[in-house]
Amino acid sequence: MAAQRSSVGEPAKTLELLWRQPEPSGPQRGPKPMLTVDGLVTAAIALADAEGLDAVSMRGLARHFGMAPMALYTYVPGKAELIELMLDATYARMERRAPRDTTWRARLEAVAHDNAALYEQHPWVASIPTGRPPPGPGLMAKYEYELRALEDTGLGDVEMGAALTFVLGFVESCARAAADTRAAELESKLSDTGWWRQNAPLLARVFDASKYPLAARVGTAASAAHGAATSPAYAYAFGLERVLDGLSVLVQRKEPPGHPQRLVPSV
Repeated sequence: MAAQRSSVGEPAKTLELLWRQPEPSGPQRGPKPMLTVDGLVTAAIALADAEGLDAVSMRGLARHFGMAPMALYTYVPGKAELIELMLDATYARMERRAPRDTTWRARLEAVAHDNAALYEQHPWVASIPTGRPPPGPGLMAKYEYELRALEDTGLGDVEMGAALTFVLGFVESCARAAADTRAAELESKLSDTGWWRQNAPLLARVFDASKYPLAARVGTAASAAHGAATSPAYAYAFGLERVLDGLSVLVQRKEPPGHPQRLVPSV
């Protein structure tokens, strides 16, 4: 399981691979390499997208390329370093959408949506703990772009970093919750709505609404609104507005007296 985490590979080799160092110094003698690091990473991402991160193995990728497993180790030391390359490549390739207007709030909202789309396209990304991500070119370009959303808010540099972490942490938590929902549906072969419908007769016998009046009322309202106990899409939209509302309070505190408000009302 160690290889399923970020930051567990050999640091120096990982950074060299991320930045493609050392660069080739000209024509090389001998047979042309059968594979490139970029080709290996692209294949690994496609496999993870289709079958999940557990399906990615050096042996399986070797079969895909018609190579002996040991041959892949001339490109990457192992799965731990490969995961770092996969993450950085998805960051480099992720969509950067245009904000709906020029305010900081719209820019940060676009950043959140970009990350939500990344997790939707590559669900395995949200499953990887990244407590100390190595700074590859994809990650650094992503970080630079996302910080620009907060550049003219009046926040200090430390506050800008913390605000971005706050937003991205929320998006990641929603992605993990959505992934859990999908996993439960796959394992049970039932949608959330189907599960509640199947178990409704038993719940009707054992659940006493008079003992849990608030739970009964709110649960009924949620079920009527979403067709299930929860809705990941609604939780994301509702929560993102509240996150941005909270940051709006902080930004307003930084504005000089008499400065026109940049707060955008929630929708």
